[in-house]
Amino acid sequence: MKKIVFLLIAGLSFSVSHSQEVSDAVRYAQDNLTGTARFRAMGGAFGAVGGDLSSLSVNPAGSAIFVNNQTGITLSNQSIKNNANYFGTNTSDDKNSFLLNQAGGVFVFHDRNPNSNWKKIAIGATYENTKNFDNNNFSAGTNPTKSIDGYFLAYANKGNNGGPVPQSFVGLGNNESIGDLYDFLGTNLPNKQYPNLTGYSAQQAMLGYQGFIINTANTNDPNSAYNTNVRAGGNYYQENEVYETGYNSKVSFNIATSYKDRLYLGANLNVHVTDYRRTSTFYERNENPLVAGETISSLRFNNDQYTYGNGFSFQLGAIAKVTESFRLGLAYESNTWYELYDEISQSLYTTRQAAGGQPIDKVVNPNVVNVYEPYTLQTPGKTTFSAAYVFGKSGLISVDYAIKDYGNTKYKPTSDQGFRGLNNQISEELTSTGELRVGAEYKIKQLSLRGGYRFEGSPYKDGTTIGDLTSYSGGLGYNFGTTKVDLAYSYLERKSNQGFFAQGFTDGANISSKLNNVSLTLLFEL
Repeated sequence: MKKIVFLLIAGLSFSVSHSQEVSDAVRYAQDNLTGTARFRAMGGAFGAVGGDLSSLSVNPAGSAIFVNNQTGITLSNQSIKNNANYFGTNTSDDKNSFLLNQAGGVFVFHDRNPNSNWKKIAIGATYENTKNFDNNNFSAGTNPTKSIDGYFLAYANKGNNGGPVPQSFVGLGNNESIGDLYDFLGTNLPNKQYPNLTGYSAQQAMLGYQGFIINTANTNDPNSAYNTNVRAGGNYYQENEVYETGYNSKVSFNIATSYKDRLYLGANLNVHVTDYRRTSTFYERNENPLVAGETISSLRFNNDQYTYGNGFSFQLGAIAKVTESFRLGLAYESNTWYELYDEISQSLYTTRQAAGGQPIDKVVNPNVVNVYEPYTLQTPGKTTFSAAYVFGKSGLISVDYAIKDYGNTKYKPTSDQGFRGLNNQISEELTSTGELRVGAEYKIKQLSLRGGYRFEGSPYKDGTTIGDLTSYSGGLGYNFGTTKVDLAYSYLERKSNQGFFAQGFTDGANISSKLNNVSLTLLFEL
């Protein structure tokens, strides 16, 4: 299989933008609530509690709450079900996955000097699967007005300074294959003559043209606009299947200290790794009456995306023991700076026919993987305010409130024209959101009973592209002395309505996602 690299040198600037969307930025900016079973059972409200391996992910000062060394491992089973409604047709799909959710350890070094106010230093290292991408989604229904032809027309008619993609870029030359042309467009655009025509845009126009979905309005005019070969009349039956796999993970290196056992300070250095794969296939069937000329009766459009890379962030935190029972916490998590790589491959299969004619199948499969130059994605930072009340050895109640401005997400280099437009779109569509987490724990000798609640607002200003998140959780734990076992169950629900495609054809299904998670943690005190 051939691979091509998109790289343009125009002066001293590099053009690496291609098909990134706002939804891609949100995908890597959002985290699931993961971690130890105790952490999950209490809704992640540990910013002022500390003393848990996953509390470090909220407030790095939490490791200084530990009295003894501790190591642990957490395994989880996640099941997600997506119920979709597309123009009145209901469908559903689900995905189940098993994963290593969290592992780590904290080592506490006490200062035995009675004259020292700095009572201990804690050093920790943890691994967390911060987001599990495993997901299946299937939508189907009859669209009363719109066809996917709008997707190909959008790229074809607005690919060159707002004007049509030249016909010479969509037609095959002598002895030129589909793969050769697809490769050429990706390798040679933009250029000095067409500085605003990206290779990706020209490729989408070429796919639509070679699949006979679109055609030039005037073959004698090389800059003619394009029109559709999809029969008019609406009522297009459509299916959209999306299969996702992968993860975001974070390895944190922590250090914290305690001053008079009243003030706890900590810091994290975080290394992030992302590995995401997305396979989507869109099918459309048109049963409107045939016309004299050849028109599209059905098509299938396939897209495969692989994004991978790593990132860096840091965290600072403090916990103040106001009284023996009441604690306050404050934590800041910086932006995460990712360096990402994208690989994309596409194929298109169409069937066309005219009145009285036989169906003609067309395969447009370049058999080429677009391998893009790396780019930077800066996801937003987060500030967390926390409070907790500890009832001696009987239990506790804790509350966290976090603020995160998704509108500050940025693709870089910002000098790239495509990224400038996308960053403006991010600022226009995304907003600052709040996340409330509430947790409680009650102890009966060695047994602990736990519960939690979590609410996170939509990152989108419209509140519907991705809706609000609501989650409930519960669990229990048993202390065997130097060994602890914790079990947690959490339920999450969120609604969304994301378009199947980012431009030209932006209709999408209303999706209600329900996620169930069971986590088991085994802890050892050393």
